[in-house]
Amino acid sequence: MKPKQMSLTKYGWNEHWQGHMDKIQDQHKPLVPARVTAQFSKQYRIITETGERTAAVTGKYEFEATSRADFPAVGDWVLVELLQGEPRAVIHRLLPRLSAMTRREAGSIPDEQVIAANTDTIFIVSALNQDFNVRKIERYLISIWESGAQPVVLLTKADLCDEPEDYVSKVSSSAPGVPVHVVSSVQDQGKEAITPYLVPGRAVAVTGSSGAGKSTLLNWLAGNEVQRVQGIREEDARGRHTTTHREMFLLPEGAIMIDTPGMRELQLWDSAGGWEETFSDVEELACDCRFHDCRHESETGCAVQQALREGALDQGRFANYKKTERELAYIARKERSTARRQKENARAHSYKSRRDRNTANSSSKNGYDYD
Repeated sequence: MKPKQMSLTKYGWNEHWQGHMDKIQDQHKPLVPARVTAQFSKQYRIITETGERTAAVTGKYEFEATSRADFPAVGDWVLVELLQGEPRAVIHRLLPRLSAMTRREAGSIPDEQVIAANTDTIFIVSALNQDFNVRKIERYLISIWESGAQPVVLLTKADLCDEPEDYVSKVSSSAPGVPVHVVSSVQDQGKEAITPYLVPGRAVAVTGSSGAGKSTLLNWLAGNEVQRVQGIREEDARGRHTTTHREMFLLPEGAIMIDTPGMRELQLWDSAGGWEETFSDVEELACDCRFHDCRHESETGCAVQQALREGALDQGRFANYKKTERELAYIARKERSTARRQKENARAHSYKSRRDRNTANSSSKNGYDYD
C-alpha cells in the first residue's frame, strides 16, 4: 500500500525552504524534505510527507562536519533519502538555518551546541519560587537575542506567589522591550496572553531551568499530557528534570512547540550581539561617558558609574554586564587560539605530505623502490 501523503506546511514548510531546497538539490539522489522533531544523540526522529521516520546522517556528512553545530538539531529542515521498505531515512543535507539558539558545550575544547533551530519565538520559563533569578534570565536573553528569535519571559506557578507584579517589574527593568507574562497551569491563568504567539506553522521553543514548569506548560497548552512531568520540592525548587531530550510537538491550534531539557547553567557561546541587545540600557549610558574606551570603573566622567550612584542602574545588573563581558571575551580568545592551532596543524600536515611526496619522487629517480 502506498504511504498516505501529508502536508509539511503544518510543520512550517513554505516557499523560503522550497527555494533553498531547489538550490542545493542533489540531482543524483531523490532527496525529499523533512523536519527534525526529536534528537537522541546521533539518532533523529523526522517528519516527512510520508509520515514519521527515524534517521541518521550519512558517513560523508559526519566526516565533513567540523563542529557539533554542523549536525542537525530539533527544528532543522534537512534533505533525506527515504529507504524503501524501511521506516528509516538517511540525512544528506542541512538547509541553512533562519535562527539557532546555541550554548557552549561542556568540555575543555570549546564547541557549539544547538539547543533549537528555526524558532520564531523562545519562551524563557522561570517559576515564581526559589527558581526565580533575574541574572539567569539575562543569560538566556543574551543567547536568544543572538539566535535571531524573539524572546518572551513566562513567569510560571503564579498560584505560589502572592505578589507576582513585583517579579514582573524586576524582569521588565532587566529585559528592555521583552514581553513578560504571568501564568499558572493550575489556575488556568494567563493562556490568553500566550495565544498570540501560537500561530499555525510558526515554531516556539521553551527553555529554562529544571523544575521551572516547561513540560507542564506544554501539557497545559496542548490540552493533554504529551510530556511526562515530575514534581519538585517547591520550598527549594529541587527535583529531577523529566525531559531528557529535545522534542517538537504540534499543538491543537497548529503552532509548533519545542520542549528542551532543563539547564542548571547556560554556558554562553559567541554572543556579542546578543550581549549588546540584552544590556542595551547600559550600552546607551556608556555612549555618554567622557572617554570612548571607558571601562566603567573609576574613570572621570563615567556615565555608567554616575547612574549606579544615583540608583538609575541596578548594581546586580551592572555586575552581570561586566561578568558576561569577560566571559564572552574569554570564549573569543579561546576560539582564536583553537583556530590558530588547527591552522598550524593543517599547515604542518600539508608540509609533511609534500615532504613525503618529494622523498618518494627522489627515491624513485635514484632507482629505489620501497614497494
